[in-house]
Amino acid sequence: MIKVGVIFGGESVEHEVSIITAVQAMNYMDQKKYEIVPIYISKDRNWYTGESLREMSTYKDLSLVPTLAKEVTLTKKDDEFILQKKNGLFKGTVETIDVAFPIVHGKGVEDGSLSGYLETLGIPYVGPSMLGAAIGQDKVVQKQVMQASNIPVVNYTWFYDYEYQSDEENIIKEIKKLSYPVIVKPARLGSSVGIAVAKSDEQLKEAIEEAIKYDEKIVVEAMVKNLKEVDCAVVGNYQDMECSLIGEMLTDNDFLTFEDKYIGEGGKGGKKGSAKNQNSGKLATSGFKIPAELDKEIEEQIYKYSKEAFRCLNLSGVTRFDFLVDTKAKKVYVNEPNTIPGCLAFFFYTPKGKKYTKLLDEMITSAIKEYKSSKKKVTSFESNVLSTYDGSKGAKGKMQP
Repeated sequence: MIKVGVIFGGESVEHEVSIITAVQAMNYMDQKKYEIVPIYISKDRNWYTGESLREMSTYKDLSLVPTLAKEVTLTKKDDEFILQKKNGLFKGTVETIDVAFPIVHGKGVEDGSLSGYLETLGIPYVGPSMLGAAIGQDKVVQKQVMQASNIPVVNYTWFYDYEYQSDEENIIKEIKKLSYPVIVKPARLGSSVGIAVAKSDEQLKEAIEEAIKYDEKIVVEAMVKNLKEVDCAVVGNYQDMECSLIGEMLTDNDFLTFEDKYIGEGGKGGKKGSAKNQNSGKLATSGFKIPAELDKEIEEQIYKYSKEAFRCLNLSGVTRFDFLVDTKAKKVYVNEPNTIPGCLAFFFYTPKGKKYTKLLDEMITSAIKEYKSSKKKVTSFESNVLSTYDGSKGAKGKMQP
């Protein structure tokens, strides 16, 4: 069987959401085909493994997790990827894995940090490359890339915290060009953390101060009129991709909040979510109506831009794209990608007949195929240019004595 190392947690405000997503995914993986190895990253960045990490009850008190699992490091040894005991005189192998499956959310893990480490080790892994993950996490850079690819995004402005603190007046003046209401976001967070709508100067300043608590980089966007928020997922890679059905976000708030997404209290008209609570190991999924009721023209635009954005942002695995639709003007805007979405967006595919187990299997299989394909590319030359290099002659930039 293929050993799949499911990596989750991390130093992120979305730590707990990552745990829920990962435990749920591990429960749905095909255990006849895969041997599942849980790998938990604590908030202080230590790595752990052990069967207990597959149970939601393990995380009722996060401080006790280290007592229920073994602390390890992931490394490569003799063409094997091993989880090696971190402490002690003898650092033996605790477990081996064949492919990594990062199920992480937020800054410090989903932003390319983790995928970069996995690429350095040379292990096949599910999900976006380091570049795709980094772009996907930065709400400013992703807009700039999509604009360059003629993919529509809403009007926006952005700034760093120090710029606001040193030149608040001009920053506010620039934002007001967008016209109220506006939405203020930390540029590199997800799960709607730190986001607020501002309809006045006072609310704007409060929203910016709140966003700055979470990130140094802030983005402010114009609010779309006649708004309908919809989502569409894409699974695959640049060669082969499949869109899900389109889902409409249901909420009484100005935007889909953290509570709407994960606590299950924010459905339309105060409707309860499908998840009783976070201890159930399930995420609230009733915040969406699937399929969404849309004009055919709008639907076609969403499918088109989903695939184009997936390609230009260098994504793979599964990504859920948030869209903002002006239903009167029939204009579609890509809001942002969620490169490792909560629930891994399985509920967008279920109505198409693709079960969660099948979706996970496709993602793992695709990652292994991509890895094998990449191994065929030239990555180094047989000749060693250093064998004839004489640093004492003709060296560029040689310093004079």
